[in-house]
Amino acid sequence: MRRALARPHDGNCMARSPTLAPPPAGFRYLADFIDASAEARLLAEIERLVFEPVVFRGVRAKREVVHYGARYVYASRAVWLAPPLPDFLLAVAQRAAAIAGFASDTSIEALVTRYPPGAGIGWHRDAPVFGPVLAGLSLGAACELRLRYRLPEGWAVFRQPLAPRSLYVLAGEVRASWEHMIPPVERLRYSVTFRTIRKA
Repeated sequence: MRRALARPHDGNCMARSPTLAPPPAGFRYLADFIDASAEARLLAEIERLVFEPVVFRGVRAKREVVHYGARYVYASRAVWLAPPLPDFLLAVAQRAAAIAGFASDTSIEALVTRYPPGAGIGWHRDAPVFGPVLAGLSLGAACELRLRYRLPEGWAVFRQPLAPRSLYVLAGEVRASWEHMIPPVERLRYSVTFRTIRKA
């Protein structure tokens, strides 16, 4: 049975009291996807990367990104080629793909995102050009992933704390019909989102 949250709104622009929902169909969470030593090795490599700003509708976001495999252009909704996955991401990408169930005949693209303190990402669904499953690896500081689905009476909301070294998977219903967001973080966090490009 759903129960109402105490807050009058959730995230940004929740007009009515949201309803606390169980994990949506297609959502998976693995708290210890990698160990601390693997995280340290990844962070050492990621901190050497040259990040670029995210600009959406002329507004520069606080988060910064590096693209591998494919680059999604927000303004035109086009997909451009990007450098292939670097060696330090290959093994973790293959593990994430196996757990997420990516089709074996598709190539993996990765989006590395840097979230400095105060950075987050608003409500959205990943663009339809990306495949039906995505997997997100959390590194550095913890955060909270929020998911929402519109109901006639308001919003159904699911919240999942994302621990460092954890992996979440969005597939099926939650990938297709739910939006997700991350509120502004208090400490530096990185994420690596693994996706495929949807076939025509």
